[in-house]
Parts: sequence; structure tokens; C-alpha cells
Amino acid sequence: MSSLTLLLRVWGLLLLLIGLPLQTAHAAGVEFQVICYHDVRDDPRDEPDRYTVSTSQLVQHFSWLKESGYNVVGIDDILAARRGGKPLPPKAVLLTFDDAYKSFRTKVFPLLKAFGYPGVLALVGKWLEVPSGERVPYDSHAYSREDFLSWEELREMMASGLVEVASHSYDLHKGIPANPQGNTLPAAITRQYSPSGYEPEEAYRARILDDLTRNSDLLEKQLGKRPRIMVWPYGRYNETALELARQAGMPLTLTLDDDGINTDKVGLDRIKRILVSYNPTAAELAADLSSSKRSSPVRVMHVDLDYVHDPDPVQQEVNLSRLLDRVKEMGISTVYLQAYADPDGNGVADALYFPNRHLPMRADLFSRVAWQLQSRAGVKVFAWMPLLAFELPSGHPDRGRTVGTMQPGKAGYHRLTPFDPRARQVITEIYEDLARHAIFQGILFHDDATFSDYEDASPAALRHYAEQWQLPADVSAIRADPELMRRWTQLKTRYLTAFTLELSRRVARDQPQLKTGRNLYAKVALEPDSEAWFAQSLPDFLSSYDFTAIMAMPFMEEAPEPLPWLGRLIQSVAAHPGGLEKSVFELQSVDWRQGNRPVPADLLAKQMRLLQTSRAINFGYYPDNFFDDQPPMSVIRPLFSLQSFPYR
Repeated sequence: MSSLTLLLRVWGLLLLLIGLPLQTAHAAGVEFQVICYHDVRDDPRDEPDRYTVSTSQLVQHFSWLKESGYNVVGIDDILAARRGGKPLPPKAVLLTFDDAYKSFRTKVFPLLKAFGYPGVLALVGKWLEVPSGERVPYDSHAYSREDFLSWEELREMMASGLVEVASHSYDLHKGIPANPQGNTLPAAITRQYSPSGYEPEEAYRARILDDLTRNSDLLEKQLGKRPRIMVWPYGRYNETALELARQAGMPLTLTLDDDGINTDKVGLDRIKRILVSYNPTAAELAADLSSSKRSSPVRVMHVDLDYVHDPDPVQQEVNLSRLLDRVKEMGISTVYLQAYADPDGNGVADALYFPNRHLPMRADLFSRVAWQLQSRAGVKVFAWMPLLAFELPSGHPDRGRTVGTMQPGKAGYHRLTPFDPRARQVITEIYEDLARHAIFQGILFHDDATFSDYEDASPAALRHYAEQWQLPADVSAIRADPELMRRWTQLKTRYLTAFTLELSRRVARDQPQLKTGRNLYAKVALEPDSEAWFAQSLPDFLSSYDFTAIMAMPFMEEAPEPLPWLGRLIQSVAAHPGGLEKSVFELQSVDWRQGNRPVPADLLAKQMRLLQTSRAINFGYYPDNFFDDQPPMSVIRPLFSLQSFPYR
């Protein structure tokens, strides 16, 4: 490292420590950031809560904002700028305070007046209707009614012109039963489970609209003004909830989506906020407001839910506990979690692990395991799903709408053809059902999303080639002409990608922060001409998905020397702009050619070391056998865990 580089790094650290702004001021106009506070206490230890900030730290935050050139704005300023009126000042910030604690009147409001800062205060109507002297149920904690503001105090502060009241729902700030195992998930986005089944979509919509309207009616009655802002409890929302908020007269809604600047590309119906937690210093707040945050590395355990499932519910819970303990101890970031059932291991979904309209449900298990992994093990969960490989049950009217091949003896997975509108609709509805019945952060499209150089030859595909792509309705004729073959290959690649992105948009209606990933065969990265055999392209994947999950599996590819082969694969990916940053290298922990024999742990560790030293920062492995400690945690954890090998 040069002395100049070292000096610049030290100077950057000093700037942070003395509280000077680290980010380059973003352009004036329509851009702003939002800070989300909750309770304020002189000593947060009096009432331990990760979201409580001390009075002294809040004073430092406000002082730092002013001294560092931040401009605290109100909702009217933001609306005017978005309508083309007066631009927002540089480094515009909106201050919000959730839950209406008494401390807003005693601690926050005097500071707002002293600094001349406006603020948004979010109210939960049911809590404020609790009579004096009684308890307010808030998650697992019961507060006193006196811990929250009175209507008189609210009216007084609104009269100052500094405080805008927002809705925080009437009674959605709680969890409700979400699956047969009893997990409680945020009420605003959950289709409630009861012994009679899941809440129908119409009933869900009616419940949410009734709640939002009821709270707006209450605030209008008590405060003389209906709210125009909805603040989603726990930051959880979906497209249906946004639509219902608009119907209830609240076109502006505040979330807890990923930290960052709200630009004109972010709709005012889903405003991002920075959640203040663990009583941060002013320097830590400065880091949170920085617009140049570095992406965290990804470490993935790819898990078969078939391993967790057991007909005995007691044993199934034992299996789940083993998995949770292992994931937490491994210290990783992400789990790719199987959402379909494949007990025979042929890669085709015979059943699903969530309620759906088309396939049998082996067990209502995905929601339970996904939520436990997030809440207890602290990882992100990607739902691992086939794109086309669904075995519809006997008697299903669309069972026969499958991919056709000109080489019957070399057919790949059994797959529904995406060129048939009815088959596409079946797949789309399966993905919609997944999205409605669980909470997860991403979707991983399985390696079945391919066409060989002889596929798809189904009648629906041939019609599409002729009518939409102006190609012969004959695979043999296409293959006989090199130019037609090239066009056909590229069009199939794009078609599969377009279908995955369409499904992602459908899933994102219920999972708004959805990230996307897709399995890529290593040969496609090593030999670009092999696109013809897979209808896959590394540049296409890198530009289309958040992550490309490259199957870096030397034994599956029959590589004679695993480490040199992996080195060549890394180099091939690195040659593409953003290749290493947007790829996850999936190693194999089992050699399926050798009767499912475990890959030697020391070799797996050497592969991880090679990835690290080659600056391939995102990697994982498949499968994880948490029953038999395969791969052995003692061997791979020092190289795999983010706790023992942090991102440099």
C-alpha cells in the first residue's frame, strides 16, 4: 500500500470520527433521506430496547445534522419538489418517529422547536384508545397507557406546525398466525391461518382496508385531520397494501426498505427509511447516511427442505432445530431454501411445501422454516424453485403441456413448456401462491431453466417460432442453417430470462424487496459457445439478476483437477464487468457420480481459499447435510464464516 493511499484512508477515518460529513452531497432537487426513530430516554438501559436512543445522542444527532449541512424538510417540501415546484435543498432529510411514545412530547418536541425541525409522528390508533391506567400490548411487551401520548398532547404539538401525524394502522402493529406451526408474522402482509384454513384474498383485502380506514376515521375525529401518510408496522407492505392505503386516502407510505437516498425513481408510496437502532453515535449516523456503502459479501448454504420434512411433527421440529443451530453457528449470510418437494432427487417438483392451486402440498413447511431462519438464525432466505420442472398430478388438464425434444433419448428434466399460455399460467400461479404464503428475501431459479440445442420442439413452441420469431416451425430446418441456429439460440436464451423476470415481478407484489438469482452451468461461463446447449449466457445473467449462482462443481463437470478447473472458471467470470461482484460460486459438497460420496473436506476448504484469494467474494455450497455434519463445520467454518473471515 502506498503512503498516499494510507494517508487518504487515515484522513477518511478521522473525518468520520470528528463527525464531518462523509458522503458527497447528492444533487438538490427531489432527492432526500429519511431517519426513523422510536423511543427516547435519558438512559436507554432503564427500558432496554434496540430501537431506543438516548436523549444525549439525539441532541448530538440534531447538532451534527445542522453542522454538517443537512437540511431537515417536511412532507410539503417533498411533495412540492416532486410536483416540479421548489427544489429540495442539498442533503435533505425527513425526520420520523414511530409509535407515539410519551418521550416524543418530553424529549423530542422541545428539540424540534429549538432546532426548527419538522417531524412526522406515526400513531397506532388502538393503543391510544386504551383507557388510562391499563396496559398496551406491544409484541411481547405490555406498556402502560401512560407511556404513550394523550390526544391533548397530540393536538398541542400539531398546532405548532412542526408535527405531522401519520397513520401507523389501527391494529396491524402485531403478528398474527401465519402457518399451522403457529409462527406469527406481520399482520399487514399475512394471510391469517386458522384451523379452517388460510384467509381468502378477499377477506385479507377487506381486513386491511377496514383497519386503515378505521384509524384514519379515529385520527380525524380526535385531531381534526385525516392522515395522508401511512407508516407500515415493521416496515412490511405489499402491492395490495399500497393499493388499499391509496383507497384510504394515504398515497404516501413509509417503509423500512434498504437504507439509501429516495430519488425520483423511488415512488412516494414506498419511501425508504434508515432505522436507528442500538443508540448510535453521531459518527455512526454519519455512516448510515453515507451514500457510498459497500456491498456485504454473500455466504450461502444451499439446503434441501426434504431433509427437514418428516411425517412425525415432533421429529420435524427436531430436524429444524438442528438446521437452525448449524446455520447460526456457521455465521453465514444467506440460505437457498428448497420450496418444492423432490424426494426421488430427479430435480422435478412432485409436490410443494406451501399451499398452492396446482400441485399436492407435501407439507405446509416452507413458511415455517423460512421465518425461523430469518428470525432465529439471522440470515436472508432465497426460495429455491424450478422454473419449468413441475410434474402436474394425474388428471390435471395441463399435465401434457411439456417441453418437446428432437432427441427423445437425451431429454433433460421433465418440464412444462413456457411457450404454451396455459402452462405459463400454471407456473405463474404457483409462484404467486409461494409469494402470498411466506416471507423471504429472494428467489433462486433452479438449473432446470434450460433448453438444449434440440429443444423446445413442442407444438406450442413451434407455433411461437413461426408466428413471433419468423423462424421455420421445424427444429430440423432451424438446425440445418447456422444463421437460423444462432438466432434461435439467442432468442431462447432471452425468452427464458424474460419469463424469470416476469415471475419475479409477480412475486415482488408480495415480496417488494425481492432479490433474484439463477443457476448457471459452469460450462456456459467457460465456453460461451455452449449457450446453444443450455440457452444460457453469462452476460445475460449478469445484466438481468442480482446474483448469478454459478454451479462451480468440478466433479459434476468431470474435471480431472478440481482446483485448476475452478481457477479457470473464476478467471472467466472475472473477465466480465461486475462478474465477481454479481456471482455466487456454488461448490459441491457431494460427488453424485460416486454414490453421493462427500467431497473431501480439505479439498472443499482449498476451493474456498482459492475463491478468497482470487477476489471471488461470494460463494456457497450444496448440499448441506446438517444430520451428519457434512461438510464438517470444524474444517470449513474458518474459511466460510463471515465471522471468522470478514470482508476486507
